Amino acid sequence: MSRAFRAVIHGVQTQGIQFERPVAFWTGAVAITAGVLMHFPDYLSMGYMGYQMVGMPMGGLMIWGMVLIVVGLALATWGLLPPRGRSTGAGLAAYQLAAIDDATMTRAHWGLLFVLGVALIIDVMKPATLGFVLPGMSAEYGIRPSVTAWLLISALTGTTIGSVWWGIMADRIGRRAAILLASLMFIGTAICGTMPSFALNLFMCFLMGLAAGGMLPIVYALMAESIPARSRGWLVVLHGGLGTVGGTLAAAGCAALLEPMFSWRALWLVNLPTGVLMLILNRWIPESPRFLLDRGRVAEASAVMGRYGVRIEAKPAVDRGPAAVPPLLWTGMRGLFRPPFSTQTAVVLMYGLAWGVVNWGFISFLPTFLRGAGFTAASASFLLFLSAGVAIPGTVLVAYAYGRWSSRKSMVVFAVASVVCALGLAWLAPAVGTNRTMIVVVLALLYAATGGMSAMISPYTAEVFPTRLRGTGSGLSASSSKLGGLIGGIATVTGLITVSTGMMRPALLVSIPIAVAAVFVAWRGIETRGRRLEEL
Repeated sequence: MSRAFRAVIHGVQTQGIQFERPVAFWTGAVAITAGVLMHFPDYLSMGYMGYQMVGMPMGGLMIWGMVLIVVGLALATWGLLPPRGRSTGAGLAAYQLAAIDDATMTRAHWGLLFVLGVALIIDVMKPATLGFVLPGMSAEYGIRPSVTAWLLISALTGTTIGSVWWGIMADRIGRRAAILLASLMFIGTAICGTMPSFALNLFMCFLMGLAAGGMLPIVYALMAESIPARSRGWLVVLHGGLGTVGGTLAAAGCAALLEPMFSWRALWLVNLPTGVLMLILNRWIPESPRFLLDRGRVAEASAVMGRYGVRIEAKPAVDRGPAAVPPLLWTGMRGLFRPPFSTQTAVVLMYGLAWGVVNWGFISFLPTFLRGAGFTAASASFLLFLSAGVAIPGTVLVAYAYGRWSSRKSMVVFAVASVVCALGLAWLAPAVGTNRTMIVVVLALLYAATGGMSAMISPYTAEVFPTRLRGTGSGLSASSSKLGGLIGGIATVTGLITVSTGMMRPALLVSIPIAVAAVFVAWRGIETRGRRLEEL
Protein backbone atom coordinates (compact mmCIF):
# COMPACT_ATOMS: atom_id res chain seq x y z
CA MET A 1 0.00 0.00 0.00
CA SER A 2 1.51 3.36 -1.01
CA ARG A 3 2.26 6.07 1.58
CA ALA A 4 -0.17 8.49 -0.09
CA PHE A 5 -2.99 5.95 -0.02
CA ARG A 6 -2.30 5.14 3.65
CA ALA A 7 -2.43 8.86 4.44
CA VAL A 8 -5.81 9.20 2.77
CA ILE A 9 -7.19 6.16 4.60
CA HIS A 10 -5.80 7.46 7.90
CA GLY A 11 -7.37 10.87 7.31
CA VAL A 12 -10.72 9.29 6.62
CA GLN A 13 -10.63 7.01 9.66
CA THR A 14 -9.52 9.76 12.06
CA GLN A 15 -12.67 11.65 11.21
CA GLY A 16 -14.90 8.68 11.94
CA ILE A 17 -15.49 8.36 8.21
CA GLN A 18 -14.68 4.90 6.98
CA PHE A 19 -15.96 2.29 4.57
CA GLU A 20 -15.77 -1.32 5.57
CA ARG A 21 -15.44 -2.34 1.89
CA PRO A 22 -14.70 0.84 -0.11
CA VAL A 23 -14.32 -0.91 -3.49
CA ALA A 24 -17.74 -2.55 -3.14
CA PHE A 25 -19.39 0.72 -2.08
CA TRP A 26 -18.01 2.88 -4.88
CA THR A 27 -18.56 0.18 -7.51
CA GLY A 28 -22.19 0.02 -6.41
CA ALA A 29 -22.52 3.82 -6.50
CA VAL A 30 -21.17 3.95 -10.06
CA ALA A 31 -23.50 1.12 -11.13
CA ILE A 32 -26.56 2.92 -9.72
CA THR A 33 -25.65 6.17 -11.46
CA ALA A 34 -25.03 4.38 -14.75
CA GLY A 35 -28.35 2.56 -14.44
CA VAL A 36 -30.21 5.86 -14.08
CA LEU A 37 -28.39 7.42 -17.04
CA MET A 38 -29.48 4.46 -19.20
CA HIS A 39 -33.07 5.73 -18.86
CA PHE A 40 -32.32 9.17 -20.31
CA PRO A 41 -32.17 8.25 -24.04
CA ASP A 42 -35.81 7.08 -24.06
CA TYR A 43 -36.89 10.19 -22.15
CA LEU A 44 -35.03 12.58 -24.46
CA SER A 45 -36.37 10.83 -27.54
CA MET A 46 -39.88 11.99 -26.60
CA GLY A 47 -38.95 15.65 -26.61
CA TYR A 48 -40.95 16.30 -29.77
CA MET A 49 -44.09 15.18 -27.88
CA GLY A 50 -43.48 17.36 -24.85
CA TYR A 51 -41.67 14.47 -23.12
CA GLN A 52 -44.90 12.52 -22.72
CA MET A 53 -44.09 8.84 -22.25
CA VAL A 54 -47.54 7.48 -21.45
CA GLY A 55 -48.08 4.09 -23.08
CA MET A 56 -44.52 3.91 -24.44
CA PRO A 57 -42.99 0.40 -24.20
CA MET A 58 -39.90 0.12 -22.00
CA GLY A 59 -36.79 -0.43 -24.07
CA GLY A 60 -34.07 -2.93 -23.35
CA LEU A 61 -31.70 -0.18 -22.20
CA MET A 62 -34.18 0.92 -19.51
CA ILE A 63 -34.69 -2.65 -18.30
CA TRP A 64 -30.98 -3.34 -18.04
CA GLY A 65 -30.59 0.00 -16.29
CA MET A 66 -33.06 -1.16 -13.63
CA VAL A 67 -31.09 -4.38 -13.16
CA LEU A 68 -27.89 -2.38 -12.76
CA ILE A 69 -29.52 -0.16 -10.13
CA VAL A 70 -30.66 -3.16 -8.05
CA VAL A 71 -27.24 -4.86 -8.28
CA GLY A 72 -25.45 -1.59 -7.46
CA LEU A 73 -27.62 -0.95 -4.43
CA ALA A 74 -26.99 -4.43 -3.05
CA LEU A 75 -23.24 -4.05 -3.61
CA ALA A 76 -23.08 -0.61 -1.98
CA THR A 77 -25.10 -1.83 1.01
CA TRP A 78 -22.70 -4.69 1.53
CA GLY A 79 -19.83 -2.21 1.34
CA LEU A 80 -21.27 -0.19 4.24
CA LEU A 81 -22.31 -2.95 6.63
CA PRO A 82 -20.02 -3.23 9.69
CA PRO A 83 -18.28 -6.55 10.28
CA ARG A 84 -19.62 -8.98 12.86
CA GLY A 85 -18.03 -8.98 16.24
CA ARG A 86 -17.39 -5.24 16.48
CA SER A 87 -17.49 -4.20 20.14
CA THR A 88 -20.57 -2.38 21.38
CA GLY A 89 -21.78 -0.98 24.68
CA ALA A 90 -20.01 0.35 27.81
CA GLY A 91 -17.96 3.01 26.00
CA LEU A 92 -20.56 5.69 26.59
CA ALA A 93 -20.68 5.08 30.34
CA ALA A 94 -16.91 5.25 30.77
CA TYR A 95 -16.22 8.64 29.23
CA GLN A 96 -17.18 12.17 30.07
CA LEU A 97 -19.65 13.62 27.54
CA ALA A 98 -19.87 17.01 29.22
CA ALA A 99 -16.97 18.19 27.06
CA ILE A 100 -19.15 17.90 23.94
CA ASP A 101 -21.89 20.05 25.45
CA ASP A 102 -19.49 22.63 26.90
CA ALA A 103 -17.52 23.10 23.67
CA THR A 104 -17.65 26.27 21.60
CA MET A 105 -18.80 26.36 17.99
CA THR A 106 -15.87 25.82 15.60
CA ARG A 107 -15.40 25.87 11.84
CA ALA A 108 -15.91 22.11 11.85
CA HIS A 109 -19.32 22.53 13.52
CA TRP A 110 -20.40 25.12 10.94
CA GLY A 111 -19.14 22.95 8.10
CA LEU A 112 -21.19 20.03 9.40
CA LEU A 113 -24.29 22.23 9.63
CA PHE A 114 -23.79 23.43 6.04
CA VAL A 115 -23.54 19.93 4.60
CA LEU A 116 -26.47 18.64 6.67
CA GLY A 117 -28.43 21.71 5.58
CA VAL A 118 -28.02 20.66 1.97
CA ALA A 119 -29.17 17.16 2.94
CA LEU A 120 -32.30 18.59 4.58
CA ILE A 121 -33.13 20.73 1.54
CA ILE A 122 -32.83 17.70 -0.74
CA ASP A 123 -34.88 15.57 1.64
CA VAL A 124 -37.69 18.13 1.95
CA MET A 125 -37.59 18.92 -1.75
CA LYS A 126 -38.53 15.39 -2.83
CA PRO A 127 -41.89 15.04 -1.07
CA ALA A 128 -42.67 18.73 -1.64
CA THR A 129 -42.34 18.04 -5.38
CA LEU A 130 -45.34 15.70 -5.19
CA GLY A 131 -47.77 18.60 -5.18
CA PHE A 132 -46.22 20.04 -8.35
CA VAL A 133 -46.24 16.82 -10.38
CA LEU A 134 -49.86 15.93 -9.66
CA PRO A 135 -51.52 18.36 -12.15
CA GLY A 136 -49.20 17.43 -15.04
CA MET A 137 -49.45 13.75 -14.26
CA SER A 138 -53.26 13.95 -14.22
CA ALA A 139 -53.23 15.59 -17.65
CA GLU A 140 -50.78 13.11 -19.25
CA TYR A 141 -52.39 9.95 -17.90
CA GLY A 142 -55.92 11.31 -18.27
CA ILE A 143 -56.97 10.63 -14.68
CA ARG A 144 -58.93 12.60 -12.09
CA PRO A 145 -57.19 14.49 -9.25
CA SER A 146 -58.72 12.09 -6.73
CA VAL A 147 -57.00 9.20 -8.52
CA THR A 148 -53.63 10.94 -8.54
CA ALA A 149 -53.95 11.18 -4.76
CA TRP A 150 -52.96 7.51 -4.79
CA LEU A 151 -49.49 8.71 -5.80
CA LEU A 152 -49.32 10.70 -2.58
CA ILE A 153 -50.55 7.68 -0.63
CA SER A 154 -47.96 5.42 -2.28
CA ALA A 155 -45.08 7.82 -1.65
CA LEU A 156 -46.11 8.48 1.94
CA THR A 157 -46.51 4.76 2.64
CA GLY A 158 -42.91 4.30 1.52
CA THR A 159 -41.78 7.28 3.58
CA THR A 160 -43.64 6.06 6.65
CA ILE A 161 -41.93 2.68 6.46
CA GLY A 162 -38.62 4.21 5.43
CA SER A 163 -38.50 6.66 8.34
CA VAL A 164 -38.81 3.85 10.88
CA TRP A 165 -36.41 1.57 9.01
CA TRP A 166 -33.73 4.22 8.51
CA GLY A 167 -34.01 5.32 12.12
CA ILE A 168 -33.33 1.75 13.23
CA MET A 169 -30.49 1.47 10.73
CA ALA A 170 -28.94 4.70 12.06
CA ASP A 171 -28.81 3.12 15.52
CA ARG A 172 -27.39 -0.11 14.10
CA ILE A 173 -24.82 0.82 11.44
CA GLY A 174 -24.24 4.50 12.24
CA ARG A 175 -25.62 7.89 11.27
CA ARG A 176 -23.24 8.53 8.41
CA ALA A 177 -23.50 5.10 6.79
CA ALA A 178 -27.29 5.41 6.78
CA ILE A 179 -27.08 8.86 5.11
CA LEU A 180 -24.85 7.42 2.39
CA LEU A 181 -27.24 4.56 1.73
CA ALA A 182 -30.24 6.89 1.58
CA SER A 183 -28.36 9.11 -0.90
CA LEU A 184 -27.80 6.14 -3.21
CA MET A 185 -31.50 5.31 -3.10
CA PHE A 186 -32.21 8.93 -4.00
CA ILE A 187 -30.16 8.48 -7.15
CA GLY A 188 -31.78 5.18 -8.08
CA THR A 189 -35.34 6.47 -7.73
CA ALA A 190 -34.73 9.23 -10.28
CA ILE A 191 -36.07 6.76 -12.87
CA CYS A 192 -39.56 7.49 -11.51
CA GLY A 193 -39.54 10.30 -14.08
CA THR A 194 -39.37 7.84 -16.99
CA MET A 195 -42.16 5.45 -16.06
CA PRO A 196 -44.68 5.06 -18.94
CA SER A 197 -47.72 4.14 -16.81
CA PHE A 198 -49.38 5.46 -13.69
CA ALA A 199 -49.15 2.04 -12.00
CA LEU A 200 -45.36 2.00 -12.42
CA ASN A 201 -45.22 5.54 -11.04
CA LEU A 202 -47.06 4.35 -7.95
CA PHE A 203 -44.50 1.60 -7.37
CA MET A 204 -41.48 3.80 -8.05
CA CYS A 205 -42.79 6.60 -5.85
CA PHE A 206 -43.18 4.05 -3.05
CA LEU A 207 -39.46 3.29 -3.43
CA MET A 208 -38.70 7.00 -3.60
CA GLY A 209 -40.56 7.39 -0.33
CA LEU A 210 -38.39 4.70 1.24
CA ALA A 211 -35.31 6.72 0.31
CA ALA A 212 -36.73 10.11 1.31
CA GLY A 213 -37.78 8.77 4.69
CA GLY A 214 -34.19 8.13 5.64
CA MET A 215 -32.52 11.50 5.59
CA LEU A 216 -34.56 13.54 8.06
CA PRO A 217 -34.34 11.45 11.26
CA ILE A 218 -30.66 10.66 10.72
CA VAL A 219 -29.67 14.28 10.11
CA TYR A 220 -31.37 15.53 13.27
CA ALA A 221 -29.91 12.75 15.41
CA LEU A 222 -26.43 13.59 14.10
CA MET A 223 -26.89 17.33 14.69
CA ALA A 224 -28.24 16.89 18.22
CA GLU A 225 -25.30 14.65 19.14
CA SER A 226 -22.63 16.98 17.72
CA ILE A 227 -23.73 20.54 18.61
CA PRO A 228 -22.86 22.04 22.06
CA ALA A 229 -25.77 22.26 24.52
CA ARG A 230 -25.90 26.04 24.75
CA SER A 231 -26.34 26.38 20.98
CA ARG A 232 -28.18 23.14 20.22
CA GLY A 233 -31.81 24.24 20.67
CA TRP A 234 -32.02 27.43 18.63
CA LEU A 235 -29.37 26.45 16.10
CA VAL A 236 -30.81 23.04 15.23
CA VAL A 237 -34.32 24.48 14.96
CA LEU A 238 -33.14 27.37 12.78
CA HIS A 239 -31.16 24.96 10.66
CA GLY A 240 -34.11 22.61 10.27
CA GLY A 241 -36.56 25.44 9.56
CA LEU A 242 -34.37 26.96 6.87
CA GLY A 243 -33.89 23.49 5.41
CA THR A 244 -37.66 23.00 5.26
CA VAL A 245 -38.24 26.37 3.63
CA GLY A 246 -35.26 25.81 1.34
CA GLY A 247 -36.62 22.45 0.22
CA THR A 248 -40.01 23.99 -0.53
CA LEU A 249 -38.37 26.83 -2.43
CA ALA A 250 -36.23 24.37 -4.37
CA ALA A 251 -39.27 22.27 -5.31
CA ALA A 252 -41.28 25.33 -6.38
CA GLY A 253 -38.30 26.79 -8.24
CA CYS A 254 -37.63 23.58 -10.14
CA ALA A 255 -41.32 23.35 -11.02
CA ALA A 256 -41.38 26.92 -12.30
CA LEU A 257 -38.15 26.52 -14.31
CA LEU A 258 -38.17 22.93 -15.55
CA GLU A 259 -41.79 21.82 -15.86
CA PRO A 260 -42.83 24.25 -18.65
CA MET A 261 -39.95 23.03 -20.87
CA PHE A 262 -39.33 19.43 -19.84
CA SER A 263 -42.69 18.38 -18.35
CA TRP A 264 -43.38 17.20 -14.79
CA ARG A 265 -41.08 14.21 -15.34
CA ALA A 266 -38.01 16.41 -15.02
CA LEU A 267 -38.91 17.08 -11.38
CA TRP A 268 -38.19 13.43 -10.56
CA LEU A 269 -35.07 13.21 -12.73
CA VAL A 270 -33.51 15.91 -10.53
CA ASN A 271 -32.95 13.10 -7.99
CA LEU A 272 -29.85 12.12 -9.96
CA PRO A 273 -27.78 15.32 -9.53
CA THR A 274 -29.03 15.94 -5.98
CA GLY A 275 -28.14 12.40 -4.91
CA VAL A 276 -24.68 12.66 -6.46
CA LEU A 277 -24.21 15.98 -4.64
CA MET A 278 -24.94 14.25 -1.34
CA LEU A 279 -22.35 11.57 -2.10
CA ILE A 280 -19.76 14.27 -2.70
CA LEU A 281 -20.64 16.25 0.42
CA ASN A 282 -20.64 13.16 2.64
CA ARG A 283 -16.87 13.38 2.63
CA TRP A 284 -17.29 16.18 5.19
CA ILE A 285 -19.80 14.41 7.46
CA PRO A 286 -18.09 12.64 10.37
CA GLU A 287 -19.84 10.03 12.45
CA SER A 288 -21.59 11.07 15.66
CA PRO A 289 -19.09 11.01 18.56
CA ARG A 290 -21.84 9.86 20.95
CA PHE A 291 -22.69 6.95 18.66
CA LEU A 292 -19.03 5.96 18.42
CA LEU A 293 -18.61 6.08 22.20
CA ASP A 294 -21.76 4.06 22.72
CA ARG A 295 -20.34 1.39 20.41
CA GLY A 296 -17.01 1.32 22.22
CA ARG A 297 -15.15 2.88 19.27
CA VAL A 298 -13.24 5.25 21.54
CA ALA A 299 -10.29 6.02 19.25
CA GLU A 300 -12.60 7.07 16.41
CA ALA A 301 -14.72 9.14 18.80
CA SER A 302 -11.61 10.91 20.08
CA ALA A 303 -10.56 11.74 16.51
CA VAL A 304 -13.99 13.13 15.62
CA MET A 305 -14.16 15.23 18.75
CA GLY A 306 -10.66 16.49 18.06
CA ARG A 307 -12.03 18.11 14.91
CA TYR A 308 -14.36 20.09 17.18
CA GLY A 309 -11.60 21.03 19.63
CA VAL A 310 -12.94 18.60 22.27
CA ARG A 311 -10.99 16.12 24.39
CA ILE A 312 -12.63 13.07 25.98
CA GLU A 313 -12.02 12.89 29.71
CA ALA A 314 -12.18 9.62 31.59
CA LYS A 315 -14.44 9.49 34.65
CA PRO A 316 -14.93 6.93 37.40
CA ALA A 317 -17.86 4.54 37.15
CA VAL A 318 -20.95 5.62 39.06
CA ASP A 319 -23.11 3.15 40.96
CA ARG A 320 -26.66 4.02 40.02
CA GLY A 321 -28.19 1.39 42.29
CA PRO A 322 -30.69 -1.35 41.55
CA ALA A 323 -33.38 1.12 40.40
CA ALA A 324 -31.43 2.11 37.31
CA VAL A 325 -32.94 1.26 33.94
CA PRO A 326 -30.94 -1.62 32.41
CA PRO A 327 -29.15 -0.32 29.29
CA LEU A 328 -30.30 -3.38 27.35
CA LEU A 329 -33.92 -2.17 27.54
CA TRP A 330 -32.94 1.04 25.78
CA THR A 331 -32.49 -0.65 22.43
CA GLY A 332 -34.98 -1.37 19.67
CA MET A 333 -38.44 -0.09 18.89
CA ARG A 334 -39.95 -1.63 22.03
CA GLY A 335 -37.76 0.60 24.18
CA LEU A 336 -39.63 3.67 22.94
CA PHE A 337 -42.89 2.38 24.39
CA ARG A 338 -41.51 1.48 27.82
CA PRO A 339 -41.09 3.83 30.80
CA PRO A 340 -39.54 6.33 31.07
CA PHE A 341 -39.78 7.06 27.34
CA SER A 342 -43.37 6.08 26.54
CA THR A 343 -44.92 9.45 27.44
CA GLN A 344 -42.62 11.46 25.19
CA THR A 345 -43.08 8.88 22.44
CA ALA A 346 -46.80 9.63 22.60
CA VAL A 347 -46.13 13.40 22.50
CA VAL A 348 -43.96 13.28 19.39
CA LEU A 349 -46.31 10.86 17.65
CA MET A 350 -49.31 13.13 18.21
CA TYR A 351 -47.47 16.28 17.13
CA GLY A 352 -45.95 14.65 14.07
CA LEU A 353 -49.27 13.14 13.07
CA ALA A 354 -51.00 16.54 13.24
CA TRP A 355 -48.33 18.24 11.15
CA GLY A 356 -48.46 15.44 8.59
CA VAL A 357 -52.22 15.82 8.16
CA VAL A 358 -52.00 19.55 7.40
CA ASN A 359 -48.86 19.33 5.27
CA TRP A 360 -49.62 16.26 3.16
CA GLY A 361 -53.39 16.42 3.31
CA PHE A 362 -53.65 20.13 2.49
CA ILE A 363 -50.44 22.01 1.63
CA SER A 364 -49.35 19.39 -0.91
CA PHE A 365 -52.61 19.96 -2.79
CA LEU A 366 -52.29 23.76 -2.87
CA PRO A 367 -51.02 23.76 -6.51
CA THR A 368 -54.13 21.79 -7.47
CA PHE A 369 -56.39 24.11 -5.43
CA LEU A 370 -54.92 27.21 -7.05
CA ARG A 371 -55.06 25.83 -10.57
CA GLY A 372 -58.67 24.84 -9.98
CA ALA A 373 -59.32 28.48 -9.06
CA GLY A 374 -58.01 29.70 -12.42
CA PHE A 375 -54.27 30.12 -11.82
CA THR A 376 -51.89 28.82 -14.49
CA ALA A 377 -49.28 26.21 -13.55
CA ALA A 378 -46.48 28.79 -13.68
CA SER A 379 -48.37 31.43 -11.67
CA ALA A 380 -49.45 28.89 -9.02
CA SER A 381 -45.86 27.66 -8.64
CA PHE A 382 -44.59 31.24 -8.42
CA LEU A 383 -47.23 32.14 -5.84
CA LEU A 384 -46.21 29.23 -3.62
CA PHE A 385 -42.53 30.04 -4.19
CA LEU A 386 -43.18 33.61 -3.05
CA SER A 387 -45.20 32.46 -0.04
CA ALA A 388 -42.45 30.09 1.08
CA GLY A 389 -39.85 32.83 0.63
CA VAL A 390 -41.81 35.29 2.77
CA ALA A 391 -41.99 32.61 5.46
CA ILE A 392 -38.20 32.59 5.98
CA PRO A 393 -38.24 35.34 8.67
CA GLY A 394 -40.73 33.21 10.57
CA THR A 395 -38.09 30.49 10.79
CA VAL A 396 -35.78 32.86 12.66
CA LEU A 397 -38.59 33.55 15.11
CA VAL A 398 -39.11 29.80 15.59
CA ALA A 399 -35.43 29.26 16.40
CA TYR A 400 -35.33 32.15 18.84
CA ALA A 401 -38.51 31.06 20.62
CA TYR A 402 -37.44 27.40 20.88
CA GLY A 403 -33.86 28.05 22.00
CA ARG A 404 -34.21 31.22 24.07
CA TRP A 405 -37.79 31.14 25.39
CA SER A 406 -39.30 27.67 25.74
CA SER A 407 -39.26 24.57 23.57
CA ARG A 408 -42.58 23.22 24.84
CA LYS A 409 -44.46 26.54 24.73
CA SER A 410 -43.09 27.29 21.25
CA MET A 411 -44.47 24.01 19.93
CA VAL A 412 -47.89 24.92 21.36
CA VAL A 413 -47.88 28.47 19.97
CA PHE A 414 -46.98 27.48 16.41
CA ALA A 415 -49.55 24.70 16.40
CA VAL A 416 -52.23 27.22 17.39
CA ALA A 417 -50.96 29.62 14.70
CA SER A 418 -51.32 26.85 12.10
CA VAL A 419 -54.93 26.36 13.12
CA VAL A 420 -55.64 30.09 12.78
CA CYS A 421 -54.03 30.25 9.31
CA ALA A 422 -55.93 27.19 8.08
CA LEU A 423 -59.19 28.72 9.25
CA GLY A 424 -58.20 31.97 7.54
CA LEU A 425 -57.74 30.17 4.22
CA ALA A 426 -61.11 28.49 4.66
CA TRP A 427 -62.67 31.93 5.13
CA LEU A 428 -60.88 33.33 2.04
CA ALA A 429 -61.63 30.27 -0.13
CA PRO A 430 -64.59 31.78 -2.02
CA ALA A 431 -62.40 34.72 -3.11
CA VAL A 432 -59.20 32.80 -3.88
CA GLY A 433 -59.23 33.88 -7.52
CA THR A 434 -59.65 37.59 -6.84
CA ASN A 435 -58.05 38.49 -3.51
CA ARG A 436 -54.49 37.49 -4.37
CA THR A 437 -52.81 39.79 -1.86
CA MET A 438 -54.60 38.29 1.12
CA ILE A 439 -54.01 34.78 -0.21
CA VAL A 440 -50.25 35.43 -0.40
CA VAL A 441 -50.21 36.84 3.15
CA VAL A 442 -52.16 33.94 4.68
CA LEU A 443 -50.21 31.34 2.67
CA ALA A 444 -46.93 32.87 3.90
CA LEU A 445 -48.17 32.78 7.50
CA LEU A 446 -49.33 29.19 7.03
CA TYR A 447 -45.94 28.18 5.65
CA ALA A 448 -44.24 29.92 8.59
CA ALA A 449 -46.52 28.31 11.19
CA THR A 450 -46.45 24.78 9.81
CA GLY A 451 -42.77 25.16 8.97
CA GLY A 452 -42.24 26.03 12.63
CA MET A 453 -44.00 22.84 13.67
CA SER A 454 -41.85 20.83 11.29
CA ALA A 455 -38.66 22.59 12.42
CA MET A 456 -39.30 21.86 16.11
CA ILE A 457 -40.62 18.30 16.17
CA SER A 458 -37.42 16.61 14.95
CA PRO A 459 -35.01 18.51 17.27
CA TYR A 460 -37.37 17.92 20.17
CA THR A 461 -37.46 14.19 19.41
CA ALA A 462 -33.68 14.00 19.13
CA GLU A 463 -33.34 15.66 22.53
CA VAL A 464 -35.75 13.54 24.59
CA PHE A 465 -34.38 10.08 23.68
CA PRO A 466 -30.99 8.55 24.64
CA THR A 467 -28.23 7.77 22.16
CA ARG A 468 -29.24 4.15 21.62
CA LEU A 469 -32.81 5.16 20.82
CA ARG A 470 -32.20 8.53 19.18
CA GLY A 471 -32.18 7.30 15.59
CA THR A 472 -35.11 4.94 16.15
CA GLY A 473 -37.10 7.62 17.98
CA SER A 474 -36.38 10.21 15.30
CA GLY A 475 -37.42 7.73 12.65
CA LEU A 476 -40.68 7.00 14.44
CA SER A 477 -41.36 10.73 14.78
CA ALA A 478 -40.74 11.32 11.08
CA SER A 479 -42.89 8.31 10.28
CA SER A 480 -45.79 9.76 12.29
CA SER A 481 -45.83 12.87 10.12
CA LYS A 482 -46.05 10.73 7.00
CA LEU A 483 -48.77 8.65 8.62
CA GLY A 484 -50.69 11.90 9.02
CA GLY A 485 -50.17 12.49 5.32
CA LEU A 486 -51.57 9.06 4.57
CA ILE A 487 -54.68 9.94 6.55
CA GLY A 488 -55.05 13.14 4.53
CA GLY A 489 -54.43 11.32 1.23
CA ILE A 490 -56.92 8.57 2.02
CA ALA A 491 -59.47 11.22 3.00
CA THR A 492 -58.97 12.78 -0.44
CA VAL A 493 -59.37 9.49 -2.28
CA THR A 494 -62.49 8.51 -0.34
CA GLY A 495 -64.09 11.89 -0.94
CA LEU A 496 -63.97 13.17 2.64
CA ILE A 497 -61.63 15.85 1.32
CA THR A 498 -62.43 16.75 -2.28
CA VAL A 499 -59.84 18.89 -4.03
CA SER A 500 -62.25 19.56 -6.88
CA THR A 501 -64.60 21.61 -4.68
CA GLY A 502 -62.01 24.05 -3.36
CA MET A 503 -60.00 24.42 -0.18
CA MET A 504 -62.67 25.36 2.38
CA ARG A 505 -63.53 21.85 3.59
CA PRO A 506 -59.91 20.57 3.65
CA ALA A 507 -58.75 23.68 5.55
CA LEU A 508 -61.43 23.17 8.19
CA LEU A 509 -60.81 19.46 8.62
CA VAL A 510 -57.01 19.65 8.96
CA SER A 511 -57.38 22.20 11.77
CA ILE A 512 -58.81 19.58 14.13
CA PRO A 513 -55.76 17.30 14.68
CA ILE A 514 -53.45 20.31 15.04
CA ALA A 515 -55.62 21.74 17.81
CA VAL A 516 -55.60 18.36 19.57
CA ALA A 517 -51.78 18.16 19.28
CA ALA A 518 -51.38 21.64 20.79
CA VAL A 519 -53.39 20.59 23.83
CA PHE A 520 -51.45 17.32 24.20
CA VAL A 521 -48.01 19.00 24.07
CA ALA A 522 -49.12 21.63 26.60
CA TRP A 523 -50.27 18.83 28.90
CA ARG A 524 -47.50 16.21 28.62
CA GLY A 525 -44.55 17.84 26.83
CA ILE A 526 -41.28 18.53 28.69
CA GLU A 527 -38.94 21.50 28.56
CA THR A 528 -35.61 20.82 26.79
CA ARG A 529 -34.12 24.32 26.49
CA GLY A 530 -30.51 24.48 27.67
CA ARG A 531 -30.45 20.96 29.14
CA ARG A 532 -27.83 18.32 28.38
CA LEU A 533 -28.87 15.31 26.31
CA GLU A 534 -27.83 12.88 29.04
CA GLU A 535 -29.82 14.85 31.63
CA LEU A 536 -32.92 14.69 29.44
